[in-house]
Amino acid sequence: MKKLIVLLLVMFPLCAFAQEKIAFVNSQEIVPSMPEFVAMQKQMSDMEAQYKKELKVMEDEYNKKYADFVQQQDSLTENIKVRRQQELQDIQERSQNFVQQSQQDFQKKQQELFAPIQDKVKKAIKAVGDEKGYTYIIDPQAILYTGTGAVDATPLVKTKLGLK
Repeated sequence: MKKLIVLLLVMFPLCAFAQEKIAFVNSQEIVPSMPEFVAMQKQMSDMEAQYKKELKVMEDEYNKKYADFVQQQDSLTENIKVRRQQELQDIQERSQNFVQQSQQDFQKKQQELFAPIQDKVKKAIKAVGDEKGYTYIIDPQAILYTGTGAVDATPLVKTKLGLK
């Protein structure tokens, strides 16, 4: 009797493991086809264009003042030369600060816009997992081998999201 109990205890985990259903999802195929992602890319592109436009204004201001300075530097007094050099340096610093701040703002906005997209995909994956009874749905970056029993749940998640 003890041997039977030990045998059942040893076999139970193996039986439980055999019943697990595992699927994989390629979210890199799903996300770019979502309308929300396309809208996010448009917003990010517009934001980038605004930043580039503002940076161009700063560069034009610097180039004009630098050209004026080079042209007039021989006729300027030392005090005015120093003040104009400082002015040019200030414009450069402002430009550098603007670039750093715009990069931070851009990343923050991108994360802010991507979070709901990511949540929507996660919810769809969970819904598919619940409906189909999968124990695990993985999203590997690179699948090195797919056996005949592997289930690609990507089309199911796309359907759940209303994508083609």
